[in-house]
Amino acid sequence: MRQIVLDKPGQFQEQFAAPMEASPGEAFVRVHRIGVCGTDLHAFAGRQPFFTYPRILGHELGVEVISAPANQKGIQAGTRCAVEPYMSCGHCHACAMNRPNCCVSLKVLGVHCEGGMRPFLSVPVELLHKSDKLSLDQLALVETLGIGAHAVKRSGIGEGEEALVVGAGPIGLAVTQFAQAAGARVRMLEIAEPRRAFVEQLGVPTIAKFDGRLSDVVFDATGNPQAMEASFDYPAHGGRLVFVGLVQGRISFDDPQFHRRELTVMSSRNSCHDFPGIIQMIEEGRIDTSPWITCRMGLDEVPSQFPLLRQQPNLVKAMIEVRDTDT
Repeated sequence: MRQIVLDKPGQFQEQFAAPMEASPGEAFVRVHRIGVCGTDLHAFAGRQPFFTYPRILGHELGVEVISAPANQKGIQAGTRCAVEPYMSCGHCHACAMNRPNCCVSLKVLGVHCEGGMRPFLSVPVELLHKSDKLSLDQLALVETLGIGAHAVKRSGIGEGEEALVVGAGPIGLAVTQFAQAAGARVRMLEIAEPRRAFVEQLGVPTIAKFDGRLSDVVFDATGNPQAMEASFDYPAHGGRLVFVGLVQGRISFDDPQFHRRELTVMSSRNSCHDFPGIIQMIEEGRIDTSPWITCRMGLDEVPSQFPLLRQQPNLVKAMIEVRDTDT
């Protein structure tokens, strides 16, 4: 089978390997869709924390089960699933608190271990979440949506509160949808005009620079240190600031301003127990995935097309399709 390996920053290599075999307790799945995440783009650029090379990328996956051991989730041959790519130890302090997304030894497919840029994969059954209604594209989007869903849940935002989302990338869009679903009034700060235009078409008001209007909750989804530092100025007194984006390095803030407003600052990492609820919300039409995918490529096109993604001014989500010729 064809597999695409990120050998080092800026360099993919196409390889051919025999399909793996499923271990006890694991399902053997056919990968059909692979969403391209900001993590993948940062890894390609050499700027992703906690990352080593070489690595098979791919953690936003829409798959079809080929075989599965007996289970109580109704997962069997032919079942279509989203893959929850987080593997936790189950016994550290975070896991004991039922917060496996911040497990001390967390491993993420495509980041800390080999991911899904290949036609076949062996996956623990408990990481599969099925749907009889969602398309393979939608299933591959569940992981990205989970990042936004978890950030909104962490914030505790509720009906009638105002949110400012900084950054109109995929994570910012996911945060926006779930904040709206929670009843919040949402605005977005985005410096790039094409992205502002895209977001406004979805009915979300945008600003190109901070206008002095403070918000109950600010979600920073930029992964940019300057933007993250500036985000400390945006919450109202008693407000909350949630860092969804991740940056490699330190950020600083003005302490008197921070104390004067008695801000609550949170980080939000991955998602946590969110996949079933997200799938249900998409199935019921409460989360709309139709605007997301703006670029497609085949698995064999990744080495040539992936490096060009950053040049696309209107890129929201690129989707990789694994075809029969890749097997």
